[in-house]
Amino acid sequence: MTAGAQPRIDLPRLLDRIARLGQVGAIEGGGVSRLALSEEDRLGRDLVCGWMRELGLAVSVDRIGNVVGVRAGREAGPPVMTGSHIDTVRTGGRYDGNLGVLAGLEVMAALDDAGIVTRRPLAVAFFTNEEGARFAPDMMGSLVFQGGLALEDALATVGVDGTTVGENLRRIGYDGPAPVGGNRVHAFVELHVEQGPVLEHEGDTIGAVTGVQGIHWIEFTVEGVSNHAGTTPMALRRDAGLVAARIACFARDLARRSGGAQLATVGQVNLFPNLVNVIPSRAVFTLDLRNTDGAALRAAIEACLAYARQAAREEGVRVSHRVLADFEPVEFDEAVVARVEAIARRRGLRVRRMPSGAGHDAQMLARMCPTGMVFVPSVGGLSHNVKEYTHDRDIEAGAGVLLDLMLELSEQ
Repeated sequence: MTAGAQPRIDLPRLLDRIARLGQVGAIEGGGVSRLALSEEDRLGRDLVCGWMRELGLAVSVDRIGNVVGVRAGREAGPPVMTGSHIDTVRTGGRYDGNLGVLAGLEVMAALDDAGIVTRRPLAVAFFTNEEGARFAPDMMGSLVFQGGLALEDALATVGVDGTTVGENLRRIGYDGPAPVGGNRVHAFVELHVEQGPVLEHEGDTIGAVTGVQGIHWIEFTVEGVSNHAGTTPMALRRDAGLVAARIACFARDLARRSGGAQLATVGQVNLFPNLVNVIPSRAVFTLDLRNTDGAALRAAIEACLAYARQAAREEGVRVSHRVLADFEPVEFDEAVVARVEAIARRRGLRVRRMPSGAGHDAQMLARMCPTGMVFVPSVGGLSHNVKEYTHDRDIEAGAGVLLDLMLELSEQ
């Protein structure tokens, strides 16, 4: 890098940006609701794009709505990229995704303050629909960015409100002209809150993330027969709700029997006609299965599908399913993981290697370039919750590790 002062994170500046973005879509309790491609998402995008331009970054928007801001280096070529997402779940917090994007902007600002020009270009990105709360699958923008999902399929995706990704991109003005699928990135690093309790519990400040567990989402539809709750004998019922409950319990028991690496969650359930005194004729629900072991995850998927068929036969109902998301476990680049570890120790921070239980854009970028992640603690392990919080000192520590990491990678 060119000569200049030692770059330093300006914590008040970073915290101010976090607070200001947190006001866009703010909800009671200090949280944020900024669903992908909503009006609130548009306002958040406009705010962050404005900050990118204030920093002199060359801003581009691609056809799935991913936004990338590039800071020129002494040499042309693929950039060292950081970033994350700014969409949230309906009852989200201020830090999930947002920290990674805004810390990336702070890295750029710190380099400007120090008068440093890196050898390679640097880039900050925020990707469309990482959460998958409105449109499945999650990590959609980064998946399209690296060529793992066809643009046409992504644009045609119908959300929970019956509208498509494509029409919402046009509505908010982020159906950009930049192409997708042929991007070149030298390396990608993502700073993120842990979204779990391990770092705080163990007294560590930095997580050097080794990879992301596999994720499989299934939507089940069970079709039975509605009937009177008081006049239909139990033995003569065809209860869709019962079968949904049995599948949910089976998945939970399977996870318990399999050990700590297997996770199972039924997060969304809809019963029809959803009346207190009517046997449900239809149940639609989701099952989220996760494991760091790809073979074990596949075995759990097959076991749950087989049990669903068995339970349906026993109750005399029909069951069908569709896959909403399917991602194999990802291992991050060992050299990048080791750099995170070394930088944290050099800064006098306690660090541990750990996998990620949540999905992240980084797992998609890992398909195209050396990739790593930096975790900082989540107080109480809370995330996807309005009470999500990370201490200022940990934000500063994580942003500092990100700064050093990007500088090292940019000089390769």
